[in-house]
Amino acid sequence: MKTILLNATRLLPSNELEKVEVLIEDNKITKIASQIPDEAENYIDIEGKLLLPGLIDVHIHLREPGGEHKETIETGTMAAARGGFTTVCAMPNTNPVPDHQDALTSLLSKIADVAHIRVLPYASITKGLNGKERTDIQSLLDAGAFAFTDDGVGIQTADQMYQAMKDAARHNTTIVAHCEDNSLVYGGVLHEGEVSERLNLPGIPSLSESVQIARDVLLAEATGCHYHVCHVSTKESVRVIRDAKRAGIHVTAEVSPHHLLLNETNIPEDNADWKMNPPLRSKEDQEALFEGLMDGTLDLIATDHAPHAAEEKALGFKEAPFGIVGLETAFPLLYTHLVLKGKMTLYQLVERMTEKPAATFQLPYGKLEEGSVADVTVIDLEKEETIHRETFYSKGKNTPFDNWTVKGIPVLTMVDGIVVYEEAKQHEKA
Repeated sequence: MKTILLNATRLLPSNELEKVEVLIEDNKITKIASQIPDEAENYIDIEGKLLLPGLIDVHIHLREPGGEHKETIETGTMAAARGGFTTVCAMPNTNPVPDHQDALTSLLSKIADVAHIRVLPYASITKGLNGKERTDIQSLLDAGAFAFTDDGVGIQTADQMYQAMKDAARHNTTIVAHCEDNSLVYGGVLHEGEVSERLNLPGIPSLSESVQIARDVLLAEATGCHYHVCHVSTKESVRVIRDAKRAGIHVTAEVSPHHLLLNETNIPEDNADWKMNPPLRSKEDQEALFEGLMDGTLDLIATDHAPHAAEEKALGFKEAPFGIVGLETAFPLLYTHLVLKGKMTLYQLVERMTEKPAATFQLPYGKLEEGSVADVTVIDLEKEETIHRETFYSKGKNTPFDNWTVKGIPVLTMVDGIVVYEEAKQHEKA
C-alpha cells in the first residue's frame, strides 16, 4: 500500500519551513522530496499545512480497567488522535493494577482491540500501588511493560525506591516517579500560598515534591538507574534536577502544559476543574518551569491527561479528585501562548513533544524522515477555534481552559500510515 502526501509543509531544525511531498509505503516513510513522481493507491492533499512527526505523550491516564465511567481506552485514544498524538504511555493506577503478567497481558489485549493509536502501558513498581511489596520487573518486561511507576502516589521509603532502582538498572529499564512525600502534604488540596489562604483551603507545600526528588536523584546516582520525574511543578525541583544533571546523574523530567501556562493566581474560585496534583504553584514556580524547559533541565512536555466524571469534579476542591484533561488541547494551547507570543520557536515546541520524549525513552518514533515510522500529524497553524469542553472526544470534560481561543489545530493524524483522525471525522480502528 502506497500513500503520497501532497502539498505538505515540513518544519526544519532552523525553524524554517519547506514544501515537500511524502511517500508512505506500508507503515514507513520511504521518500521525502519536493516532488515524488511515483504512483500510489492513495493521495492525501495536505493543502500547505504543517506536517509533523506524530506527537508523543509519556504520561496519560486511560482509567480502563476499573474506571470506565471516567474514560476508556477507546475514548481516550480517540481524544489523543484528535490532539495529534500517535503514541501515548498509560499510567497503571487502574483496577486491577498491571502489577503481574496476567493483568498486563489482558490490558495489552484490550489495547490491541480498541485503541485508535499506539498505547504503551506502564507497570507498577509495587503491587497494588501500595508502596510495600515490589513487582517482578523481569516478568512484566517480558509481558510488554513500557517502564515502571506508581504514579498517583510517591514511593514513601528510601529503601523501597533504592531496591526498585537497583532492580530497574539490572534490567535496563526506567523508574518513573510521582514525587510526593505524604508526611509533608498535610491534607492539602491546592498549593500552599496566597490562594489557599484566600479560599481558606488546606495547602500542599512545595517541599513535599522537591524533597523526594532530592532523595531520589541520589538513589539514582548510587544505582545507575534511569530516573524520570513526572510533572515537575516547583522551582526547587527544577534546581535539584539541574544540579543532578550537572553531576552526571541519569535523570530526566517532564512538565505539563497547565503548569507552563497557569499559576495559582489564575484560580478564580473553589472550582475543582482547577484541582490537579501537583497543584498550580506560584508565578515564580511557573517562570522557573519555563526556564527549565528551555535550558534542557526539563526534557519534555507531557499532559498528565487525567479525566474524571462531572459529578466527581462538582464536589469542589476539598472532595473532588485531582486531575484535568489535556490531550485535545495541549498543542493548540502551547502554540498559541508560547510560540505565537514569541517565548519559544515552533521547532522548540515540536521537539519537546516528539523527538525529546522519544529520545528520553529510546522509542523509535518522533521523527519525520526517510525510514521512520509513518506516524504523522497535520497542524493548521492559521485555524482558530474556541475550546468547548462539550465537544471533547474524551469522557472527561474537566478542564480550566474552557472557552479559551487557540490557534494551531491538529486536523489529521496518521499512525503506521493509516488515518486515525481527520478533522470532525472519526475513523474506525484499522
